[in-house]
This record gives sequence, C-alpha cells and structure tokens, in this order.
Amino acid sequence: MSSPKFATLRYTALRIGLFVACFAVVWGLAYVHVIPLAVGASNTVWLLLLAIVISAPLSFVLLRKQRDAMSEQIVAKVDRQRERIAANASQEDGLQ
Repeated sequence: MSSPKFATLRYTALRIGLFVACFAVVWGLAYVHVIPLAVGASNTVWLLLLAIVISAPLSFVLLRKQRDAMSEQIVAKVDRQRERIAANASQEDGLQ
C-alpha cells in the first residue's frame, strides 16, 4: 500500500472519483430515459444532487480503509501540534 503520508489526498481523490462515476451512471440512465429528467434547466442540478445522494453512502462503505488511514494521519498531526504548543508554553513559563 502507498505511504500514509498521502492518506488525505488519496481519500479525497477516491471520493471525487466515486462521485464522478456516480454522475456518469446517473447521466447515462437519464440519457436513455431510465430515470426521469427534471424540468428545463434544472436537469444538471437534478443529476448532480442524485449523484451526491448515491455516492455518499457508497463512499462510506467502499472507502472505509482510506478514511481510517486519513483519520490516523490527521490525529497524528494534531497530536504533534499539541506537543509543540505545550513545549512552547512550558518554555514561556520558564522565561517569566
């Protein structure tokens, strides 16, 4: 597997890719009239909203490992920031 350093970027790219795939499927189904088209110019908005509604639960299930890796990466960064803040605060306390 690739480096955990890029976990957030990988998850975001996969999430966008899943949305694009869902949009393509929804657009294809609308094109062949399997699902209804919206009225007038709202067709694109309707297809985008439908793709969002479909891709959200799919990403929750399909991208679990990537989401967990991203969460670990974020937690590690937050912990390092907290340690730096605590170290700086202790240095300031020692100077006073």
